[in-house]
Amino acid sequence: MDQLTVSFEERLEEIIDYLQLLEAIETAAQSGIPRLASSDHAISTRQQRILYSGVFLQLYNLVESTVVGCLSWVTEATLKKGSWMPGDLNASLQREWVRVMARTHIDLTYESRLDDALGLCKHLVDALPIAGFSVERGGGGNWDDNAIEKVVKRLGFTLQVDKAVQISIKRKVRNDFGPLGLVKDMRNKLAHGSISFAECGDNVTVSDLRDITNRTAAYMRQVVLQFVSFVDAHEYLIPEKRPAYAE
Repeated sequence: MDQLTVSFEERLEEIIDYLQLLEAIETAAQSGIPRLASSDHAISTRQQRILYSGVFLQLYNLVESTVVGCLSWVTEATLKKGSWMPGDLNASLQREWVRVMARTHIDLTYESRLDDALGLCKHLVDALPIAGFSVERGGGGNWDDNAIEKVVKRLGFTLQVDKAVQISIKRKVRNDFGPLGLVKDMRNKLAHGSISFAECGDNVTVSDLRDITNRTAAYMRQVVLQFVSFVDAHEYLIPEKRPAYAE
């Protein structure tokens, strides 16, 4: 199993373990106020809500770390052994390489923009291999299925997600958001102090959280598989530069 998949499954397992804890507390609450046996400390409804809100933070951590890992996976492939030239990349990644090297997406002074343009030209004139390049991540704090689809398109391929998984990730769950949209919204509201942790976990059950987790996991697992396939098939390169076995 590749490291990208291993990392994803390990982080997902942490969330599943946490959900099992929440289920145990929720089950205990059905017979009265749940308590910690060793201290007889009662777990209040407010404390349960605070604990529930943690799932949104953990899920967002899973999503963002997975996307960052996928983009790093592509970057590492383009830099492997310093053997690939800018012209070897597919059209979308060539565009991305120029974007990063010339910093066309950043406001610069005229002098700085000229310096970057000259550096890019020198790289091409000297016929240097790709080096010091990292696929621009973007999306910080705003990763959901729509943002993922956009960054994938930027790299030159389209996500081929199973129909059932695609329907599930787009289906609204709360506040007119799909699972990933809700996770992003709750995470950002917590991060910016718009809501408290208790408010975030209000009107939520462990069953709701497990459903959101399952849908998120199913989608992100396919995202990982698509990126692994993209790199393994050398689709980041133009067809004539791909090894014969990958064509």
